[in-house]
Amino acid sequence: MFLISMIIWATALLGAVMTVWALSWAVKRGEFRNPRQGAASIFDDEEPIGRQTDFFPAIRQGVRS
Repeated sequence: MFLISMIIWATALLGAVMTVWALSWAVKRGEFRNPRQGAASIFDDEEPIGRQTDFFPAIRQGVRS
C-alpha cells in the first residue's frame, strides 16, 4: 500500500513540475505576447473571421432541412 501511494504522489509531483516547466518555456518563447494573432492564424480567405462555415449536418443557422 505504501508503494502505491508513493507512486501516486510521485506522479502528481512530476505532473506539477512538467506543467510549470511548460508554462515557463511558453513564456520565454513569447507565446503569450499577442494571443489575438495566434487565435486568428487558423483563418484564411475561405473561412474569414466571424463567419461560420462549418455546420452540423442538416442544421444551418438554426434551420433544419
